[in-house]
Amino acid sequence: MFKSLKYWNFRLWCGSIILSIFLIIGFVLPLFNKDSSITWAAYPRNLPPSAEHFLGTTNLGQDTFLLLSESIKNSFTIGLTVAFFATAAGVLVGLLAGFIGGFPDRLITLLTDSFIVIPSLPILILLSTLLKGNASVAYISIVLVIFNWPWPARQVRSMTLSLRERDFISTAIFSGQNLMETVVKEVFPFVSNWAIANFINTILVAIATESGLAVIGLSSNEKATLGTMIYWANQHQSMLAGRWWWIGSPVVTTSLIFISLFLVMTGYQIYSAKRRGKDA
Repeated sequence: MFKSLKYWNFRLWCGSIILSIFLIIGFVLPLFNKDSSITWAAYPRNLPPSAEHFLGTTNLGQDTFLLLSESIKNSFTIGLTVAFFATAAGVLVGLLAGFIGGFPDRLITLLTDSFIVIPSLPILILLSTLLKGNASVAYISIVLVIFNWPWPARQVRSMTLSLRERDFISTAIFSGQNLMETVVKEVFPFVSNWAIANFINTILVAIATESGLAVIGLSSNEKATLGTMIYWANQHQSMLAGRWWWIGSPVVTTSLIFISLFLVMTGYQIYSAKRRGKDA
């Protein structure tokens, strides 16, 4: 483990540190907080930042820092859930389609291409409008998974089509390995690094999509996310009232999370390339 740290680069270190800070704020700090972060009128309204309230309070009587912590946790929960299931489904489908070939491959390719050409944002807006802003986090996650699995499936299929022609695949088949053993043991290790990078990128896409829907009031307004935090701040004119801590904290946090995820993704790609070069 420690030996592999020498391959880490500045991007990976910087992104990992920033990301770790937000994960601690979102998932560790709430464990020590007994008060509800989303209850209205829990504190005096519109207090400026102070030692007692690190980021002040909102017009709804919520501690802004506690609300931000809850929002980070829920946004990351959506992002991680969507990234895990979309990447797992896409990689599995892509591996099987590329390795089996024939009619299953053509059918899966038609299905993935159909999902890719369909614009996801208008459909998400339509579904959210029909639910009148009452969509649950689980519902939003499911819809995002549906629209995010075709991309990894298409990419992994292309890589698998090339890999299945290699000599070591023929050797594995002739040695008696069945389909799943060959796919898991022989093909998957070659696409695993790409799958990890896609997983990180999908977290970013899922958080960005949910935040975009929430800002225009089409996500779950009852659940605290970075997007809904911006939505309520806009609804109560926090910018015009000069309450920068309410709207500024989720905007800056969202930006830093996106930057950290981008740094981790690109840094991991550099790390993976260096490690492959050393191990070769």
